[in-house]
Amino acid sequence: MTDAPTPLQIAILTVSDSRDLAGDSSGATLGELLEEAGHRLAERRLVPDDVYAIRAEASRWIADPAVDCILTTGGTGITGRDGTPEAIAPLLDKEISGFGELFRYISYEEIGTSSLQSRALSGVANGTFIFVLPGSRNACRTAWTRIIEAQLDARTRPCNLTMLMPRLKE
Repeated sequence: MTDAPTPLQIAILTVSDSRDLAGDSSGATLGELLEEAGHRLAERRLVPDDVYAIRAEASRWIADPAVDCILTTGGTGITGRDGTPEAIAPLLDKEISGFGELFRYISYEEIGTSSLQSRALSGVANGTFIFVLPGSRNACRTAWTRIIEAQLDARTRPCNLTMLMPRLKE
């Protein structure tokens, strides 16, 4: 295993009925953070809160061998239009349930019991990591800096997600 970081190609999908790309501070923050960590922004898109639009864009990236990871932001709450978990979950080959659990635990330290409203999740589909994050910029920053960044860094010990990449399609 090398001590040099392994840059990944990461796509960002913002789910929103009220924003456009120019006003998407959560997606912009994730883009900045992943590039600061040495990764590359593969593509950044915005789709409405529609299960099929979300699923179509995510499926396109899942099928693209050049995309290593997808970060979605938005649509993880419990209102009628929040459907990102429902869109993504059927696409997953395996869920990484510890991500959602850990994210809510860390969020509890920051926002208290309001963290129970988050349905953040993660998993793997066709060898692509997917992280489904809330739409707030602070939640995205928390998820990246406290969990995702280290797990997408080949130098993280005792283990990290990138070391599993060669075996994801076994």
